[in-house]
Amino acid sequence: MARFLPHPVLTVVIALVWLALVNTVSAGHLLLGLALGVGIPWFTQDYWPGHPRLKRPLKIVEYGLVVAWDILVSNVQVAYLVLFRRGESLRSRFVSVPLDLRTPEAVTVLAGTITLTPGTVSADLAADGGAILVHCLEADDPDAVVAGIKQRYERRLKEIFE
Repeated sequence: MARFLPHPVLTVVIALVWLALVNTVSAGHLLLGLALGVGIPWFTQDYWPGHPRLKRPLKIVEYGLVVAWDILVSNVQVAYLVLFRRGESLRSRFVSVPLDLRTPEAVTVLAGTITLTPGTVSADLAADGGAILVHCLEADDPDAVVAGIKQRYERRLKEIFE
């Protein structure tokens, strides 16, 4: 069964996304969504890495709430910067954040979180995975940016993945 449905949750998600995209719930669309949901994971299963090991999976909810709150707050901050600050007065810069994370899944989630948060984008990952380069739209104190990322995101990801 695992070989036929290598990623059952992904199968359901693909089917639901298909139904949302076509904006119709009919037998034909449901059948096509399920066919895509079964076919895509099945044809790509050889390219998927093993399943990540989660030490504390319930912490994902806490992490999601923190990220959602930070996205909301950052949207307001970036809107203020765009609407009321002149471009010359912005202090944008690249900041190198040293990483304590060792699992590739945790580093990927961290990079995605940084990019999802308005005003920051993960630009590069060191070849050894020991640091991530982050561009900040407004960074008065680079050390505060590093401390914020390590405290709010990296610490929680270590609890989840390591």
